[in-house]
Amino acid sequence: MAAATLTREGGEDAFRRLFRFYRQRDASDLRGVVDFSAPGGQVFRSQLSISSVSDQDAYRAGLQPVSQWKAYGLSGYPGFIFIPNPFLPGCQRHWVKQCLKLYPEKPNVCNLDLHMAPEKTTDLWGQSKEQLRRKGSSKWEPRSLLEKLRWVTLGYHYNWDTKKYSANHHTPFPSDLAFLSEQVAAACGFRGFQAQAGILNYYHFDSSLGIHVDESELDHSRPLLSFSFGQSSIFLLGGLKREEAPTAMFMHSGDIMVMSGFSRLLYHAVPRVLPNPEGTALPSCLDQALSSDLPVGSVIEHSSDEDWQVCAKYLQSSRINMTIRQVLAEGQKFPEESGTNGKGQAPSEDSSENSKAKRHKPNTV
Repeated sequence: MAAATLTREGGEDAFRRLFRFYRQRDASDLRGVVDFSAPGGQVFRSQLSISSVSDQDAYRAGLQPVSQWKAYGLSGYPGFIFIPNPFLPGCQRHWVKQCLKLYPEKPNVCNLDLHMAPEKTTDLWGQSKEQLRRKGSSKWEPRSLLEKLRWVTLGYHYNWDTKKYSANHHTPFPSDLAFLSEQVAAACGFRGFQAQAGILNYYHFDSSLGIHVDESELDHSRPLLSFSFGQSSIFLLGGLKREEAPTAMFMHSGDIMVMSGFSRLLYHAVPRVLPNPEGTALPSCLDQALSSDLPVGSVIEHSSDEDWQVCAKYLQSSRINMTIRQVLAEGQKFPEESGTNGKGQAPSEDSSENSKAKRHKPNTV
């Protein structure tokens, strides 16, 4: 059954039906998927707050001047902003390397911590880089620890069991990622955004992200920022109820999504990861080299050729997504709570229908 027919049906859990449609490996009818590289139909141009971010600060974050960005909205989704790759050449590589080499390090938390002794997860990069570099194309090869990574949490660490953040489970938020997030939020009209929590998701071709709403943050007036790198995916954006059929859209490497206002608390999901549509192992935007002249105060660092070889091999079959949130309003504090250990249970990954295609345990399909 075509996706358009499923969308028109509506009724009982229309979101779930469309999720299953796009989840199928043989779902070849992608005509209904919004492509922001060729906008039209329900897509319209969005205005950005160009004066809120200086060109120098944009450069420091590895971004083009905001005046050169393209931003789009979707009819029926006020507060949703889609920004196709605004990164300067070579700058995506920095964020990929951070997500694979630096951000999984302690004291940050990852899914492997729930199943392995602490000493086994102290240097995932060091334990994986040679295996990744030598990796062939056979799916029967043993996976490195980095390939077993499913999520990393930063700042206020999300508890997958209680669906809450807490004051007693917090580590310093990475300063480079905070700066990037602040510039993107300001460009979208949210000056003073504070990056306080991050959830990094690591996808492979058989991965998905279940239907859910991001409502655990105490301040919903602040946007949710989403950054994607590597292979492409289909993203589903629904309504306030699961009975409302979602809109499907492509997300490619470098794309940024901002969910704010009405769209901040909508159901959404990622049913499927897709190979780079250019037909090459990696998107061409990741082949671009970083300029040798970085501006003063840049948060972007040059990656060594050796490090990038490892990252590139990983991305040939993977996608990385960073979602950044402000948890508390200015001056707000967490309510008193007790009895939580701050860890929760790891999301799972499975390509079978019977698995409910879940990644986040609380957000099953």
